[in-house]
Amino acid sequence: MTTPTRISTVMFAIFGLYVGVHSVYADTYRLVINEKSVNLIGEPQVAVVANDSLPAPTLHWRESEDVTLQVTNAMQQETSIHWHGIVLPYKMDGVPGVSFDGIAPGQTFSYQFQVKQHGTYWYHGHSGMQEQQGLFGAIIIEPSHDQQLVDRDYVVMLSDWPEADPHRTLARLKKQSDYYNFQKRTLADFFSDIERLGFWETVADRMAWGQMRMEPTDIADVNGATYHFLINGKTPEAGQKYMFKLGDKVRLRFINASAMTHFDVRIPGLKMQVVAADGQSVAPVDVEEFRIAVAETYDVLVKPQTEQAYSVFAEAMDRSGYAHASLTPREDLLVAAPALRPMTLLTLAEMGGAHAGHGSHDTDKALTLEAQDVTAASDHAPLSADNHSAHASHQANMPAHDTDTDLAATSVLDYRDLKAAIPEHGLMGPPDREITLRLTGNMNRYIWSFDDVKYSDAEPIRVKLGERIRFHYVNETMMNHPIHLHGLWQYLDNGNGMYSPKKHVINVKPGQTVSVDVPADAEGDWAFHCHLLYHMDTGMFRKFIVEKTADHAAHQHE
Repeated sequence: MTTPTRISTVMFAIFGLYVGVHSVYADTYRLVINEKSVNLIGEPQVAVVANDSLPAPTLHWRESEDVTLQVTNAMQQETSIHWHGIVLPYKMDGVPGVSFDGIAPGQTFSYQFQVKQHGTYWYHGHSGMQEQQGLFGAIIIEPSHDQQLVDRDYVVMLSDWPEADPHRTLARLKKQSDYYNFQKRTLADFFSDIERLGFWETVADRMAWGQMRMEPTDIADVNGATYHFLINGKTPEAGQKYMFKLGDKVRLRFINASAMTHFDVRIPGLKMQVVAADGQSVAPVDVEEFRIAVAETYDVLVKPQTEQAYSVFAEAMDRSGYAHASLTPREDLLVAAPALRPMTLLTLAEMGGAHAGHGSHDTDKALTLEAQDVTAASDHAPLSADNHSAHASHQANMPAHDTDTDLAATSVLDYRDLKAAIPEHGLMGPPDREITLRLTGNMNRYIWSFDDVKYSDAEPIRVKLGERIRFHYVNETMMNHPIHLHGLWQYLDNGNGMYSPKKHVINVKPGQTVSVDVPADAEGDWAFHCHLLYHMDTGMFRKFIVEKTADHAAHQHE
């Protein structure tokens, strides 16, 4: 076991275990954060990198290991590193203004903690727009016990790379929220809808969207109009490769390190078996496609049965672009990316009905009543089997294209498919407290918030150490919101009882309510936010404080 006081010579050994991603093995890990000129899109741009690498080096840890990570800031601006999904002391979490002061120019901060988990995780900057500018890397933690052996093991790190400076992008959104929506419907679409739906239904549909001051093409705030989509820092043209031999069992560790982009992932001609979500083992489920929200991770196993090249294909959720790599048996054999599928429009049903009020983002009465009903029911008793089933029915994470005719026979991962490999008996019985958290915003002004209060004006959420909190996330907006709670696990109530999966990110679709259980088992001040970077930056952020009770303090003193 490596101890924090034992500092051995650091070897930044760069080799090809993970194709296209550098790997670092050492007793003490050193990362130097700097700016670097890169040329990903045919012109030089400035990236924020760790150890001169985009993405940052992949870190390999072992469960129960004591790690020391010395992070040096070689820039002229403050920086930080957050260890996403890692259970650790809050002062090591790496969020300036919440858990520490940040890393000033020229300074080194030493993160020290024991690794208490295994699986696929990642790390990224938590200062300004540095995450969007390239400061992110993978973390692979080996278990202390034997694991399922595979022949090949690869990181597939998805990201969105902007043509414009991220600060300029945010400024454009504040001035015109649909600045990047170049996929608006036309007059030809109007007549096409009349043929399909009829005149009056088409007119009613247009009027409803007009009242909400939005378009059914408003699926992503920022899209392929300015983004290039990367795998391990490479554009589709760069020819990222993952090698296999016929008969190999291959683990692909998908990490969505994007700032704003959800991806729909598939490998045409090859089924995937999902075996882990957010680093946690789940009961294996065979799928042909899955949606990965911003900041989520999924481990999948594939077994190529023919000696051909396969496309590892990740479409942006709004079909404005894609990331692509080749899974291939030969270095000289690459496969072309498949054609993008047609963009799917949002529907009024997904938006919570024609009176959802998204023009100003006032609370929708139907959603409010739904949240009140859920809370009222759980104030008196746990959800019954019937209620539980009905509640789970609107928690799906189905992609927006799940009604496409070309996918009618396709197996697409749903949140309800995720079952923990090991039961969590602590989820049985009523929670100690319930909190309804509304996900709110004003798209016209591009301001995002919880409960209509932006972070700068909000009081922290305070809970007691040892409590189990049930959160009801009520999404009153037209956007997906991947909600991330630092330092603590969220157990998704997806109808699987004590086999509910535990995740560090929960994606909440437009107009939906999702419930999670959070055991408050880690003292300290934690960040709690939407992981869409521009949403977090404009106010969808809270401080979550877990406080010791007198009983805990007395017990510790004894």
